[in-house]
Amino acid sequence: MQYQSQAVAKPYFIAALGLFVAQVLFGLIMGLQYVVGDFLFPHIPFNVARMVHTNALIVWLLMGFMGATYYLVPEESESELHSPKLALALFWIFLVAAALTVVGYLAVPYATLAQITGNDLLPTMGREFLEQPTITKVGIVVVALGFLYNITLTVLKGRKTAISSVLLLGLWGLALFFLFSFYNPHNLVKDKFYWWFVVHLWVEGVWELILAAILGFVLIKITGVDREVIDKWIYVIITLALVTGIIGTGHHFYWIGTPEFWQLWGGVFSALEPVPFFAMTLFAFNMVNRRRREHPNKAATLWALGTGVMAFLGAGVWGFLHTLAPVNYYTHGTQVTAAHGHMAFYGAYVMVVLTIISYAMPQMRGRAANSNASQVVEMWGFWLMTVAMVFITLFLTGAGILQVWLQRVSATPSPFMVVQEQVALFYWMREWAGVVFLAGLLAYLASFFVKGRENAVA
Repeated sequence: MQYQSQAVAKPYFIAALGLFVAQVLFGLIMGLQYVVGDFLFPHIPFNVARMVHTNALIVWLLMGFMGATYYLVPEESESELHSPKLALALFWIFLVAAALTVVGYLAVPYATLAQITGNDLLPTMGREFLEQPTITKVGIVVVALGFLYNITLTVLKGRKTAISSVLLLGLWGLALFFLFSFYNPHNLVKDKFYWWFVVHLWVEGVWELILAAILGFVLIKITGVDREVIDKWIYVIITLALVTGIIGTGHHFYWIGTPEFWQLWGGVFSALEPVPFFAMTLFAFNMVNRRRREHPNKAATLWALGTGVMAFLGAGVWGFLHTLAPVNYYTHGTQVTAAHGHMAFYGAYVMVVLTIISYAMPQMRGRAANSNASQVVEMWGFWLMTVAMVFITLFLTGAGILQVWLQRVSATPSPFMVVQEQVALFYWMREWAGVVFLAGLLAYLASFFVKGRENAVA
């Protein structure tokens, strides 16, 4: 660790991993409720488990992005963080707000939570992924502004690099697009139209810039490849990501009442969205093959390579499978969508956060990498989580295909709940794959506590 202020990344990483565990646990609860409908009812209804599962995902990834930024920006800028105290204060505000929100989800009915948090004054609640109370959303904006102020001043006073510039662009875009979560029009078409400005333009737009910047930083550190080479790759990737991702938002506008031309524009550009992810895969493998040194952190290298592959499969291949309008007509809102979402989030964003944690945590503990024994356990965690996610995706895809056939294509379509009973076997297999995923996550966490011969700081 070159700069003392980089240490503020540690609590963000620890909190992120804690919330990751919570997200997976509530995912397992949801998965079981698919086949055992009254499991934990009425204490944790399905809608509450789903809110906690998805909201925990968003919050822990944001925590991870913030921790990654606090770690890499001082090195990229060659200067200490503008205000480490502000970074720590914002961490506690964010963590407490997230914890109180989850307690609210679990303690009272959602309608009551909306009433006691003043949703009637500025209605923003009730939309998927954006279920947070208005007061929590305001808190997120305050934290984001303080965070961006801290990071931007750090970058402006120090060295400017492609990585820090792309990262800043992605972070500012993330904050600006979140403001659409406060716009909740009565017209359902407008509501869905602008809702996707947050959800899609985050995960298939500005988050890809953050992904590219973090991955580029780690690859510079572990391969020793010239910065100029990595910079060129990053510029190509983010250009492809923005061109395809922004207009590709139109694949969400097919059936919500928007003009018909979105079926053409959305179809063409969303079909091109796998291209930047394929470029990212080539980028990661090319940089590792051209490496000028053997970094002792083999686990971080594995995570970096895995990020490219799994992001391409999940966001690229599984996204393309159902993105064209003639196919999406049948698959929209089925388990095919869930299959794509699980692998895409894991491959693109979960894995890149675990990559930077794998690289940075040993550095912040005074060594270049964890012991070889620790890395073996960590790599077991990698393979267990990754293989489990592949099977989760395959089982959900199988459930989705059967669902489409029985419910939407068959000459005698079956009712929704009848179909759910027919695909229950896939749900059970998905649940057991989720248990394996949890085991992999626990192995990843345990690796940080495995003793062994330490690698000195590089």
